[in-house]
Amino acid sequence: MIELIVVIVILGILAATALPKFIDLRSDALSSSANGMAGSLTSAMSVNYAGCSATSHNITGANADKCRQVSDCTDGAALLQGVTANPFTQAGTTFTITATNLGTNGSTASCELTVSRSGVSAVAHFTGIAAGN
Repeated sequence: MIELIVVIVILGILAATALPKFIDLRSDALSSSANGMAGSLTSAMSVNYAGCSATSHNITGANADKCRQVSDCTDGAALLQGVTANPFTQAGTTFTITATNLGTNGSTASCELTVSRSGVSAVAHFTGIAAGN
């Protein structure tokens, strides 16, 4: 009987120390999602700028998809596959990019991405680069 009580006490202690770590995983997952999407947006804008730099401003035919105009941080959403507008939702998570003017071609600025799901939100920053202007 005493052994059973000792086992129950040990399990209670383990549960009390492990439970807070599992409860906070939701905000950590959302923060990781924000950082991942911010990295994707930075890469998409950089690749778009490179495509714009490699082609002339009179883009037609086969080269038409190599350069898209990006003058604001919110324009970066359209560079992602399957995304057409800002804010956009993927798998029940809403991503919102805050409008920030990027300036002329090649200019960079810090952009803000807010990720929210079920009342919990996280913010990440990424570097936007103007292109095609």
